[in-house]
Amino acid sequence: MMHRATAGLSPLQEALDPPILILLACLILISDAINSTGAAAIVAGGLAVVAGAIPEMAAVTLVASMAVTPFLNNAATVLIKAPIAAGMAKTLGFNPDPFLMAVAIGAACDFLTPIGHQCNTLVMGPGGYRFGDYWKLGLPLSAIVVVVASLLIPIFWPLR
Repeated sequence: MMHRATAGLSPLQEALDPPILILLACLILISDAINSTGAAAIVAGGLAVVAGAIPEMAAVTLVASMAVTPFLNNAATVLIKAPIAAGMAKTLGFNPDPFLMAVAIGAACDFLTPIGHQCNTLVMGPGGYRFGDYWKLGLPLSAIVVVVASLLIPIFWPLR
């Protein structure tokens, strides 16, 4: 006998977890709060001080969002990190484009957890994956992305 709440839903729709979908929607509000309170500007200033002491190439990599996106939705990560990256680039006197590309690539390449990207979250239940399954392949793949992006971003989007 079919439950009334799932009547007429496809197997994929039945597999979607409503609390996960609500979580993804709420993260956008959190990122807006971080940006509107000025927290993004404070973090950008601190990162600019650190980035000023390291080579330019590392400054672009520093902004890459791969450190944040495994624990926060990728869209929310971009909403939080983009103003920080642009502020950091401006403080250092660099073109913001390579910093923003590092944020976009880093946020799009979450392979470490099921919560960093909605596709990872959506396949977790139907695929029978556990939280710890993601990092086994995700860690080497993330390392490859960091190396390749760090080398190619400054070529296609020069810092100056």
